[in-house]
Amino acid sequence: MIKSAELLKNVYNQKFLLEFGSKIQSVYGNFDTRKFITSVMDDSWEDLSLKARMRRISQTMGDYLPNRYETALDLLFAIADTCVGFPYLIFPDFVAIYGQAENHWTLSMKALENFTQQSSSEFAIRSFISADPERAMQQMAIWAQHPNEHVRRLASEGCRPRLPWGEDLLIFKKDPSPVLSILELLKADPALYVRKSVANNLNDIVKDNPALVLETVRRWRGKNTDTDWIIRHGCRTLIKQANAEALELFGYTKLTNEIGFITDASLSVATSVIALGESCELQYSLKIRAGEAVHIRLGYGVDFVKARGGISRKIFFLSDKTVLGGTHITGKRKHNWSDLTTRRHYSGDHRIVLLVNGQEISHTVLKLVT
Repeated sequence: MIKSAELLKNVYNQKFLLEFGSKIQSVYGNFDTRKFITSVMDDSWEDLSLKARMRRISQTMGDYLPNRYETALDLLFAIADTCVGFPYLIFPDFVAIYGQAENHWTLSMKALENFTQQSSSEFAIRSFISADPERAMQQMAIWAQHPNEHVRRLASEGCRPRLPWGEDLLIFKKDPSPVLSILELLKADPALYVRKSVANNLNDIVKDNPALVLETVRRWRGKNTDTDWIIRHGCRTLIKQANAEALELFGYTKLTNEIGFITDASLSVATSVIALGESCELQYSLKIRAGEAVHIRLGYGVDFVKARGGISRKIFFLSDKTVLGGTHITGKRKHNWSDLTTRRHYSGDHRIVLLVNGQEISHTVLKLVT
């Protein structure tokens, strides 16, 4: 995500600003594109992050558009249909900056509804939620029943407690009930675009309120195939964490003792020592007891050594399937030991475990040298 944000910020360049300035000038002849670009792209421009560039542009728009908020919005409305896609998040951001006054509320909501259909207002609505949660969520309930799928998606995406790149909504991390009331309206939405947002919202809520999500799953499941997809995808973190109730709800075979339905298992690596930046090949094998078919989620975990000597486990997915009794499963997986933007590696013994339905069934140890 960090790398993609670094690349995305380059969509905001002089060419984009010239084209945007030309669009503004087509409806507002007093717009000074040259001065606007000079103000935006000052000496600090190159070092600005994606969100900082976006904020710089939308904030500077306020200096070069008419001072009256309503008049400025009329100009943006006039060109909105030609301003489509990710870069035009600057439109709803303009609303978030200049449209917070009480007397602007209705117009600002109209603007966010309009602009989200060309780009997305998911970040901008969050400042309105933080300022007045009850009123904003009443608006979200209206949007959840809108004929346009982009507006319905906004109703879910905008109130996600942990929206990536957005500020966390602490009030909904503590009590997500208002969010769940919106998701109730969208749980069988005809658009996959909306259903994905609902699932991602549930997955956000899981991280702080797993019991509430599981209660919701029990209430929703088995009534609509689209809803069943949502709850399965929305509980992916719980399944990955091998939450016992989630595994049972989604039909994974329960391990009744240390080995349960597995009669034999092994995990090995070709070498016991590896250098930073190299890859190793994991080989795994397990035998399912004779008898009934079982539903398994197969993965492996690596207990990464941290900077101060502690351990942090990361789980990697291998497969999710139903297999017949008596099946012998074998496989290989290459694992890379290069540093990432999200993870650095440190020297030491790394325990690697083979997991079935969240339970360790075999392990090996690999020494990493950095």
